[in-house]
Amino acid sequence: MKILSQHIKSGQFKSVYLLCGDEDYLRKQYRDRMKDAMVGDDTMNYSYFEGKGISVKELIELGETLPFFSERRLIVVENSGFFTSSQDELSAYIKEMPESTCFLFVEKDVDKRNKLYKAVSSLGYVANLSAPDERTLIRWINGLLKKEQRYMSDAALGYFLGRIDTDMENIRRELDKLVVYTDGSTEITKEDIDAVCTVYTESQVFDMVTAVAQGQQSKALELYYDLVAQKEAPMRILYWITRQFNQLYQIKDLQSKGYPDHIIAERMGVRDFVVRKNKGLCQRFSLAELRRAVQICVEREEEVKTGKMNDRMAVELLIVLFSSKTS
Repeated sequence: MKILSQHIKSGQFKSVYLLCGDEDYLRKQYRDRMKDAMVGDDTMNYSYFEGKGISVKELIELGETLPFFSERRLIVVENSGFFTSSQDELSAYIKEMPESTCFLFVEKDVDKRNKLYKAVSSLGYVANLSAPDERTLIRWINGLLKKEQRYMSDAALGYFLGRIDTDMENIRRELDKLVVYTDGSTEITKEDIDAVCTVYTESQVFDMVTAVAQGQQSKALELYYDLVAQKEAPMRILYWITRQFNQLYQIKDLQSKGYPDHIIAERMGVRDFVVRKNKGLCQRFSLAELRRAVQICVEREEEVKTGKMNDRMAVELLIVLFSSKTS
């Protein structure tokens, strides 16, 4: 990201770029920033292509067209699938295209063995725009809040991140809702978050597993029925329950080996606050109980897939089983 920002600031650009990675918000942000810096509002020398089935021949013909009263022609190609398939013609072309042509590829999925990927890496710049670490994410959120003359306490911010989907685009949407809701106030509280934010399914499942751990069977079942009422498929809920128990198992296992939170997060591929959120819940289970819980979840999934059990009933019985053991 730093190198992209340097190119944008200096106005000195490579002939070809690839913006990839799993963070949609960052890909779109840098796509738009690059476009504005390269051609601005010039529609004569800007072309945009999106989706599968884009004609490589058309791209090459356009790349051979000299820019009209400008030093640069920009061609943006998004979600093409070119970096997971054979693209010999296009990878050969960008090695010899005119200096006045610039390609900007925007793709979520790439294969580094792909010829086009290797060509872009060699001739231009590949930016992997993955989800930022927790410190960077919090700094970004605080920056957005500051622009709107709002702030959250550390506790409220941790609660916010624990309740919503932490995709950056979703965070931005939820913050916009909070800013509107708290008009006339500077502080955003936990009560505000509960009032307007869309709770992520994973967070609701966390509440359900917490109720199970506390032996609160009625509450756990109520949370399950709420998810079903929200049109969440029982098998999807089972997936999240399995994932939750698996996370708890990994955290407890790594804790028992003496690893600190940030190393546990790094090894699991999650942010630090996910580990902190789950640590207390881990204490309510033994390592053997968590391992058995994951095993039972997998068995229930197999029973549903083989037609031995109804999906909704399978999850319900799972909740009853687990909460009965802890009551």
